[in-house]
Amino acid sequence: MFCNFALVINITTTHAMKKILLTITLLLTQLTVLTAQTGLDKSATQIASEMMPGWNLGNTMEATVNWGSNPAGLFNNNGGLASETAWQGTKTTQAIIDYVKSCGFRSVRIPCAWAYGHISDASSYTIDATWMARVKEIVDYCVNDGLYVLLNDHWDGGWLENNINATGDAKVKNKEVLHALWTQIANEFIDYDEHVVFAGLNEPGVEQQSQVANLVEYEQVFIDAVRATGGNNAKRLLVVQGPSTDTEKTCNWMTPAKMATDPIGGKLAVEVHIYYPWNFWGMTQDESWGNMFYYWGSGNHVSGSTHNATYGEENDLKNLIERLKTTFVDQGIPVFNGEYGIIWRNITGNGESQEKHNASIKTYYKTMNQLCMERGIVPFAWDTNSTGNNSMTIINRSTLTIYNSYMMDGIHEAMEAVGITGLEQMNNNASNDALSLATTDGYYDLSGRPIPSPTRGIYIRNSRKVVVK
Repeated sequence: MFCNFALVINITTTHAMKKILLTITLLLTQLTVLTAQTGLDKSATQIASEMMPGWNLGNTMEATVNWGSNPAGLFNNNGGLASETAWQGTKTTQAIIDYVKSCGFRSVRIPCAWAYGHISDASSYTIDATWMARVKEIVDYCVNDGLYVLLNDHWDGGWLENNINATGDAKVKNKEVLHALWTQIANEFIDYDEHVVFAGLNEPGVEQQSQVANLVEYEQVFIDAVRATGGNNAKRLLVVQGPSTDTEKTCNWMTPAKMATDPIGGKLAVEVHIYYPWNFWGMTQDESWGNMFYYWGSGNHVSGSTHNATYGEENDLKNLIERLKTTFVDQGIPVFNGEYGIIWRNITGNGESQEKHNASIKTYYKTMNQLCMERGIVPFAWDTNSTGNNSMTIINRSTLTIYNSYMMDGIHEAMEAVGITGLEQMNNNASNDALSLATTDGYYDLSGRPIPSPTRGIYIRNSRKVVVK
């Protein structure tokens, strides 16, 4: 943004006045340069296009050592820095973020707690300085690598997300807390350019259309708090969440005309989370009303199996994402799919096809990413950094290897399909941790594919590397 000024001076120009005019000119020139260098003149749509695809630092900065003690963990400083490894065991480092970048991700979502275990002064809702510094350190890891950052107020003990429908004094207090938290966060990152993006909430619990008005009020508080801090925050991209971050509710209940307003045009995005279909992404046992889906996608069904997907496949997923495009993206409001993922299941030894399940995982990740990126929607893969059965982990942070190659390969194929280039390494490491997913007596190659008759080489058998001579 450039500033244009017309100076009218109706006095005799003296040597002193010439010096004053020169000083003013230099100041205006410096202001123009500084303003032009902020990098915050990109539209929301342009920024979103540069963030695809994204990765979640999941189960990390939103964790707490006081898990299960809510509300005891709220508005105190009991969490501390130890909470970073409370739900997963690896402290975040620059090397981890470097590896994330090398995998082709262009943005990192940092789910973060603030009120839950990180408040040093409850009377003013002051965020603990050491916690703020640690979050900033991780943001810097990402910015150092040229990655975008999506920083939010995650579940955070549920102080707001579980109380969207609050009324009276409780509602007033919620707004006060939200304003205080985001004022502090915004001031901490006030000098960062467009690579830092703020998301006001995470998954606001809205189950009825009548509650949407309250949600929009809270999101207005978030927007106003950030914009009021000025500096680069005056033009920073901000993200508001749809009701329960549910696609259907968001499209039905919170269209662009019903969203919170922003004094800066073209700098808002909407967030949803697409965990769909439930039987495939999160179900861990068969129920009377339906079975788990082991197999998803055209060509991956197994004849005679009771675990083939019966809904929520390619066309259904496409329809969901297409609706987000027509409702928001086509109106100049990009959408962030802030979380998606599928749990990997060990189904060997029970008459099912591990190979087809693995192929289903790959197909899903490719389909999700391609559908989103082709339609202006930024997909952020959820990554728990846990291992074993029913895990939703792509990267093993402790070993800096790919844990689940099926997920990663699907993302890479989607990137290739939409023309995103610049991957530093596609198949990152021969010691791929996904190899441990193979648990049968059979042999698997270093990409986890079954080998009926292995020749000389290194293979995986019973979750161990073996050498066939």
